Parts: sequence; C-alpha cells; structure tokens
Amino acid sequence: MVALDFFALMPLLILAASSVIIMLLIAFRLSHRIIQVSSLLLFSLAFLALVFIKSITPYSIHPLLIVDGFSVFIMGLIVFSSLVINVLSYIYFEEKEEGPKEYYVLLLLATLGSCVLACSQHFISFFLGLELLSVALYALIAYLRARNHPIEAGIKYLVLAAFSSAFLLFGMALLYMETGKMEFLLIAGQLTSANEISIRILAGLALMLVGIGFKLAVVPFHIWAADVYQGASAPIAAFIATASKAGVLAVLIRFSISIDALSMYTVQLTIMGIAIASMIMGNFLALRQANIKRLLAYSSIAHFGYVLIAFTALNSISTPAVCFYILTYFLNTLTAFGVVTLLSTKESDAEGIENYESLFWRKPMLASILTVSLLSLAGLPLTVGFIGKFYLLVATLKTGLWLGATVLVLTSVVGLFYYLRIISAMFSTSQREKQGESSVHPFFYLLSTITLGSIMVIIIGLGIYPAQVLHLMERLIG
Repeated sequence: MVALDFFALMPLLILAASSVIIMLLIAFRLSHRIIQVSSLLLFSLAFLALVFIKSITPYSIHPLLIVDGFSVFIMGLIVFSSLVINVLSYIYFEEKEEGPKEYYVLLLLATLGSCVLACSQHFISFFLGLELLSVALYALIAYLRARNHPIEAGIKYLVLAAFSSAFLLFGMALLYMETGKMEFLLIAGQLTSANEISIRILAGLALMLVGIGFKLAVVPFHIWAADVYQGASAPIAAFIATASKAGVLAVLIRFSISIDALSMYTVQLTIMGIAIASMIMGNFLALRQANIKRLLAYSSIAHFGYVLIAFTALNSISTPAVCFYILTYFLNTLTAFGVVTLLSTKESDAEGIENYESLFWRKPMLASILTVSLLSLAGLPLTVGFIGKFYLLVATLKTGLWLGATVLVLTSVVGLFYYLRIISAMFSTSQREKQGESSVHPFFYLLSTITLGSIMVIIIGLGIYPAQVLHLMERLIG
C-alpha cells in the first residue's frame, strides 16, 4: 500500500483504531462519562476525515474498496448517525444496571462494518463488512441483559441473519462459479461478453437479493424487524433503522449499477415487486400498531420500498434522488428515536402511545421535535420529507413507472394516518403523570435536546430551501 491508500482509508482506520482505544480506556477502569465523551470525539474525528478525503475522490484501493463521491456521502451519513446515537446513549444507559462501557466498542465496530460496505467493490470486502456489522449488532441488540425482550430479539436476529448470510454466500458462489471473478466490474465484463444470461447467474442474483433483502427488512424478508426494533434499546433501534441499512443499500446500488443488473427484465421486475409490496404492507401493518418502536419498524419497511421503486427507474436522477431521500429519512428517524430515548426510564422504554399523551403540555420542546419528525416522515410540505418524496416521484415518473408512482402516492396518504395518531396523542389535554424525567444528568439531557432540536431545524430548513443541497448532491453523486 502507498501513502495515498492510507489517506483514502483514514475514516475506516480511525474507526478501527477507536475501538482499540476505547477498549484500553475500559481496561484502565475509567468512568462511563469519560468513555462516552472519548468515543464522541473519535466519531467526530472520523467524520472530519471524510471531508479531507473528498479531495482525492474517486480513488480505488484495488481490488477491494473504492472511495468516490457516493461512498463518501454514505459513510458521512453512517458516521453522523452513529455520532448522534452516541450523544443519546449516555443518558439512556447511565441509569441502567448493565455496565455500558463495552457498548461503545460495539457501536464503533458496527459503524466500521457499515462503512466498509459503503465503499466495497468486491465480494470479499462486501462479506467482511457485512459480518463485522452483523456480529456487533447481535451483541448490541441483546445488550440489556436484565430484560427479556432484548435477549429474545438478539437471538431472533442472530438466527435469521445466519440464514440470510448463507443465502448471500451461496449466491456469491454461483456468480463466482459462472464468471470466475469476485470484483464487481470484472463480473460485469464477464456478463457482457456472455451470449446470454444463464440460469446460474439469475439464481445467484436471486439468492444475493434474499440476503440483502433481509438486511434492509423489505417484504417478504421483514418478519424480524418489528420484534427486533421493540426488543432492542431505543438508541440501537435507531442504529438498525439508519446506519446499518445505509451500508447495505450502498453496496446493493453499487453492485447493481456495476453489473447493469436492472437491464435484466427479471431482476427489475423482482425488485419492483418487492418495492411495491414493501410500500403496501409496511404502511398497512403500521396502522395496527400501538407500540411506537414497532410502528417505526413497519414505517421503515415502507420507506425503503419508496427508495427501491425509485432505484429501479435507473435514470440520471434516480441515484441522487435515492441518496437525498436516505438523508431525509435519517434525519427524521434519528429525531423520532431520539425523543423515544429521552422519554425512556430505567425500567422500560417509552414505546406505548399512552406515554405520549399530553406530551406537548409536559415537554413542549420534545413534542415539537417529534411532531416535525413525524410530519416529515409523512411527507408533508415545508419539511424535507416532502422534498425527498417529490424527488423520488420525479425519478420514478421520468422512466414511466406509473404503477410504482401511484402506489408511492397512495401509500404515503395511508402513512399520514398513523403518524397523526401519535401527534394527536401528544396534543391531547388528558392529564398524565410525568414520565422520563432526566434531572440526574441535566447537561447530557440538554445536549441531547439541543442535538435533536438542531436536526429539527435542518428538517424544516431543507424543506423550505433545498436547492443548494440538491445541486451539491447531484455534483457529488451524479
């Protein structure tokens, strides 16, 4: 490796070194507060490194990784999400009986795995990144050992993730057997030179789609999502909904574009069917939920259905549209789960809708933040969610996918109902006793509230004036 390779890999190297540094701090028996602040600074350092490496993009670390505008953008979202989750984690875990120090090592490793996925261009780096992410998530989901639901959720995720990895590996093996290559672009060359697409190629792509579909929790691979979101701690549910899916989506986009998978009618039709099913089932299943974490889980299924339908359009604006929507989804989801985190108590998470009754009269700032987040998830005007959905709709219609566009619009209307149910509860005037008070750590409570409030301002600001960000994203990714 040359010096420029190390410079290009700086964010990944910082994340890898950070996990070792935090382990050393734990060995010296330093306090939870010092470890949390140290990990926060290390996450910030990794985020700043992404700004510096933008100057050398695109840059390939042959044959495993590529650092280009697309991977830098996705890694930026991943590290930013982990940074916000790190801020929220202190107040959530400090009052819990479990020692939270090792949690930050696992969070760093999961972030590293997702970032590796974002810049993968080879089956080996793809699988290594996926397993690094998955193994860390097993422990993070089951981290609250004193409760029953986290252990159950962790085991469920472990078993189903093992099955999905087996499908993924078998699909990779079939493609390797047919092409003799594991690098995405070399596989594309072999497929281009072939006279026709063999049944083994289609079978390999189908099996890989099963493995990727599980990680994205799209229909029909979504059966684990609601139980795992409910069982996991609120900050980790936020990580699963955002950072863990971003890396997988990035590698799906890169692999599909590299081998021109969507030019195969069978593949395009399959992904379109998955997207439409996800939009319909995600929204209608969310209508039945009284548990907010389960509701956000089904909502996530629907949102990734929106993303996939625009991705299948495969035109000049589909990738920038997908990336912008992922940005909006991350901002909205982080704030929603952030409010859940701040309202949670030592005994249980604030996951029932009854926990939010008359919240505006008890905690007006948190109620306002959650209201803006939910309205943006619903795609209402003057929020970034509206701009994101409109951009997806334009990308879909540009290729003439009228069925997908129609389902996107109609299911978005359905989604408005379950978001409004929560908002209605927050502004009700029924009297409830105070919950989720965090007077023990006022500084971290204030820091968390300021962080969520800042994201709320961004949600509104981008909803009113998105032009500069859209142009920047098109230059970066397009």
